[in-house]
Amino acid sequence: MGLDPRVIGAFAGEPGEAGGVGEDVGEYRRPPGGGGRPTGRPAPAVLPSSLRPGLGLIAALAALVVLVLGLTYADDSEPGAADARIWAVVDGAGPPWRHVALVTDFLGEPAGAVLLVAGIVTGCLLLRRPRAAVFVVTGAGLTVGTTTLLKPVVGRTIHGDNLSYPSGHTAFLTAIALMVSLLAAGRLRLGRAAGTAFVFAAGLVAGAAMGWAQVALGSHYATDTVGGWCTALAVLPVSAWLVDRTAGRLAGRATAEGPADEPADRRANAGRQECH
Repeated sequence: MGLDPRVIGAFAGEPGEAGGVGEDVGEYRRPPGGGGRPTGRPAPAVLPSSLRPGLGLIAALAALVVLVLGLTYADDSEPGAADARIWAVVDGAGPPWRHVALVTDFLGEPAGAVLLVAGIVTGCLLLRRPRAAVFVVTGAGLTVGTTTLLKPVVGRTIHGDNLSYPSGHTAFLTAIALMVSLLAAGRLRLGRAAGTAFVFAAGLVAGAAMGWAQVALGSHYATDTVGGWCTALAVLPVSAWLVDRTAGRLAGRATAEGPADEPADRRANAGRQECH
């Protein structure tokens, strides 16, 4: 009597099979007919296990920077020394660069943000990556929500009573870049060093672009944008971990409850066949 290939794969540790190693537990496809235990290759994690140590350390350091800057500029309404120097260099950009700043700023406005998130989510669904789509919505929501909650707590203002720390625009665009680069790193199977550097560089470029636009338009102090950038760096790895953990639990529950979904006559026929 021959062994089921899935059983062999389980002991051999082949990826995508039950008991295999080297893959994050994810969502499994059910076999044709809709019954039985979910089988097939697990859905890729949005936070690859190889990137967790590096991005976890970056998240911890970023959270510390957010805290330090928040305490430094709490209830303040004036630019710091660094803010004043940077503002003197960036402020007063000519018409071509101002148009670039306005376009960049639009990506962080409600209408631009919705369009950007909707486009990325649509792409994830077309690629049959529902977990990635959930991650994009969750990550963007948690990042923007965190900046919204921090602003009244810190109480820093600009141009009157406008709460400014941390910059929500900078945090949002940084979060988008981090999420897209994370998904790309997982798909390209980048190693620990290369993947971490790739994700960090993408977040740095996006944060610098939006930070420049906010300072050039006079919407934020430079330290506000640094706080927004670090907020995204701190929130996104946690968001990715939560999405993976939740998806893993749901997949495990579906696997455990799989046989109960089969019709009684099908389970009985399967039992008779095993006896024969």
